[in-house]
Amino acid sequence: MKKILISMIAIVLSITLAACGSNHAAKNHSDSNGTEQVSQDTQSNEYSQTEQKAGTPHSKNHKKLIDVTLDRAIDGDTIKVIYNGKEDTVRYLLVDTPETKKPNSCVQPYGEDASKRNKELVNSGKLQLEFDKGDRRDKYVRLLAYVYVDGKSVQETLLKEGLARVAYVYEPNTKYIDQFRLDEQEAKSDKLSIWSKSGYVTNRGFNGCVK
Repeated sequence: MKKILISMIAIVLSITLAACGSNHAAKNHSDSNGTEQVSQDTQSNEYSQTEQKAGTPHSKNHKKLIDVTLDRAIDGDTIKVIYNGKEDTVRYLLVDTPETKKPNSCVQPYGEDASKRNKELVNSGKLQLEFDKGDRRDKYVRLLAYVYVDGKSVQETLLKEGLARVAYVYEPNTKYIDQFRLDEQEAKSDKLSIWSKSGYVTNRGFNGCVK
């Protein structure tokens, strides 16, 4: 009888110990999963923040503006500035205005208007340039740049007022081409200035001379 009782006690103890071990293992597994999940969430958040920080400087809207001093306006899409201590000619990127001073060429309609408006703009505040990804100079050694006065794009103003067309589009100097085309279309729809004369604006320039 005594042996039977001892055997029964031993069986009960074995079952109890097995149950405790199982609960302890389950708790460890649960804790492990929770820790792992927190670790994964933390890593995900850190990666997301790092990715956002890394992408910020390369935003399409990021501008690196360079201060220059105006020397004088030449025509509707060209100015002379003091850049790096020297006089330099700046040809506006992605736009073209009617001719007023081109050798062996007549004065074209709205050319004087574009020149006058450009002169007003570049003389009205702080002048800055922005270069694009490609060549900074053309075959005439002129600087190729986006021009700003007090942070506002001179090119966009000329396009919106119908005094310039989108032109000379050469990759990779096309950072603002989409916006410029929208500005051009706005003026074209309203038939402003150069767009008021049917057939005047072409893919190669402007047709006609001032009479």
